[in-house]
Amino acid sequence: MIRILRGLAHKYFSDEEAVILFLLILAGIVFVILFGAMLAPAIAAVIVAFILQGLVAKLNKMGVPEIVSIIGVFLIFLGVLIGFLFGLLPLIWTQVTSLAGEAPRIFREMQSYLEVLPQQYPTLISMEGINTIYNQVTTEAGRMTQWLVSFSLASIPDLVALLIYMVLLPILVFFFLKDRRYLLESISRMLPSQRPMMVRIWNEVNLQCANYVRGKAVEILIVGGVTYVSFKLLGMPYAALLSLMVGLSVVIPYIGAAVVTIPVAMIALFAFGWGSDFIWVMVAYGIIQALDGNVLVPVLFSEVNNLHPVAIIIAVLFFGGIWGLWGVFFAIPLATMLKAIFSAWPVKDQQAPT
Repeated sequence: MIRILRGLAHKYFSDEEAVILFLLILAGIVFVILFGAMLAPAIAAVIVAFILQGLVAKLNKMGVPEIVSIIGVFLIFLGVLIGFLFGLLPLIWTQVTSLAGEAPRIFREMQSYLEVLPQQYPTLISMEGINTIYNQVTTEAGRMTQWLVSFSLASIPDLVALLIYMVLLPILVFFFLKDRRYLLESISRMLPSQRPMMVRIWNEVNLQCANYVRGKAVEILIVGGVTYVSFKLLGMPYAALLSLMVGLSVVIPYIGAAVVTIPVAMIALFAFGWGSDFIWVMVAYGIIQALDGNVLVPVLFSEVNNLHPVAIIIAVLFFGGIWGLWGVFFAIPLATMLKAIFSAWPVKDQQAPT
């Protein structure tokens, strides 16, 4: 066993830079686990600044002075944030509470649809199975309704903390944009002067993750906006809530679209019944998904090295299980970073001396 461990250490950790990088990754993971919740505004600000930096760089290439680019991009971000907090968020919350109030009627109609299935397909579906499914769904819906009712009272401290975060986030984003070079130079002073592997990994991760994160932000806005306009024109209820869900679903490839299709179809069915309106809603939703997958994604991510579908699904399951919703959102950038690290990691073929 000792000989095997010595051979692995010689093969993968004989380079000093590899050892330092391994320790940095390990320290970063421990730091996020221990202090991630405490430093959530700072981590979110780093991610937002990373997304906005691409627009600042493009404005610089067009001849706009850097400080003017930073201020202009920051004002755009501030306007979007204010619009989300005071425009979209209250609308979504109103629709969520309205949907919770309509839940009993929706489930009564669902029961009437389900009761017909055993008569039409007696060999495939039994009434006992239908009743079991209905009882489970009703129980979960009751719990969700109780949570929504008690949310406004039980989560006042969380709302106060959220307001503080919303004040800190723009301030941190501005300074991360303005002092980006100074902060990066300060971090680089703590690293070895000769670090070709780290530079290679940084360049690849910066290119791939920047294109992916910024592309996903644009994709969320386009898909969510087009879905909202389409649903409003078709008279679909809860259009803002559903369009937000459809927009965020693009973050999780393959799985997100399949999961969001269920609430879209259910609400369309209960709003319009089996008819032409229901068909038009589902056709519009299918066209949006098809255009997203076949037109928008190739345009936005033409410079990104696509991961294998199996790797994407495993990354979503693994990081989602570790960090919950945040892990799901950043599963692909994290998988891209690991791919860059593994491809650049120095490996020696010769065996360790005995």
